[in-house]
Amino acid sequence: MARVAIIDYGVGNLRSVEKAFHAAGCKAVVSADEGVLRGASKLVLPGVGAFRACMEALAERGFDRLVRERVEEGTPLLGVCVGMQMLFEESEEFGVTAGLGFLRGRVRRFPASLRVPQVGWNQVGWRKEHALAEGIESQSFFYFVHSYFCDASDEDVVIGETEYGLRYFSVVARGRVCGVQFHPEKSQAAGLRLLKNFAEG
Repeated sequence: MARVAIIDYGVGNLRSVEKAFHAAGCKAVVSADEGVLRGASKLVLPGVGAFRACMEALAERGFDRLVRERVEEGTPLLGVCVGMQMLFEESEEFGVTAGLGFLRGRVRRFPASLRVPQVGWNQVGWRKEHALAEGIESQSFFYFVHSYFCDASDEDVVIGETEYGLRYFSVVARGRVCGVQFHPEKSQAAGLRLLKNFAEG
């Protein structure tokens, strides 16, 4: 049984995420096999590109239902980049698109005054203690690529925040559902530690 399964729904280069888990000393597998995804101890929901395209691709394979069922069973879930955005109720990208609804709030575009996408290294400041953040100093740098940010309705879910023209939520968690806006697989030592914390926590 896979300890961590990275959901392959046809979006993005998932092998880099898998390799990052391995570099952190954790077993992980990329899979589009429902049996593997249902048998894994933990799930990772990646996402690259547009919110709507990601949600449609997830639904086409029936993995939106699978993710909801596994979360209801208590399976830990980590959303990465657009995968974090998909945890929320909806996004305003290309019109309003419904998300998975695990977290209350909406995904919004950065103000027109800012250069988008935000590409490159930026800091994450921890708002509270959480297993994901263990061993990672506040204001550590992570690698970001995004034009939209998560506006959570409930600030109790906010674990970390980042500043890019405004202060936005870059790490969130409620129960066993958590998400990061940055790419941990591209974030060197801090990113590998976060993946290890998720896999072993």
